[in-house]
Amino acid sequence: MFVFVADPVGAGFVDSLARPGGNATGVVQFEYSLSGKWLDLLKQIAPGVMRAAIIRDAAIAAGIGQFAVIQSMAPLRSALSVAHRDLIITLAARYKLPAVYYRRHFAIRGGLISFGPNLVDQYRRAVGYVDGILKGEKAANLPVQAPTKYELVINLKTAEALGLTVSPTLLSRADEVIE
Repeated sequence: MFVFVADPVGAGFVDSLARPGGNATGVVQFEYSLSGKWLDLLKQIAPGVMRAAIIRDAAIAAGIGQFAVIQSMAPLRSALSVAHRDLIITLAARYKLPAVYYRRHFAIRGGLISFGPNLVDQYRRAVGYVDGILKGEKAANLPVQAPTKYELVINLKTAEALGLTVSPTLLSRADEVIE
């Protein structure tokens, strides 16, 4: 049986990510420090932005750690739940708000920029764990792995609609550019 836990150490499922012990191991989708990169990307793509808001699902435990990292970089006042990505993308466009998203499908569907783990890579790594366990490896001997591949997607159509010029440096770092 597979259980997805946002913070396996905090939830008490494992002693540490490097040496989980017991019958738990896996691949985590986020490393909290990634959250600070979102704010950095927002500053790069829209340097005039002076205030930022975070929309997150309060029911997801990982959001607490991610929000704390962002708050340490820039104090923010509120957080809401991400439930309707299309509505968020539509409202950001309507009100000409530059936004950074955590998954590529937001940028593909019209969001300005996304930066997050490459999920295909994550799934491939998870398959390797399942294969190892089915061949007799003990889960306790397999460290919990954080993402190693991240992808930056920039939607130039949206940037143009927002009146933003994306720097050549940022464009050169993009894994995918939507024109």
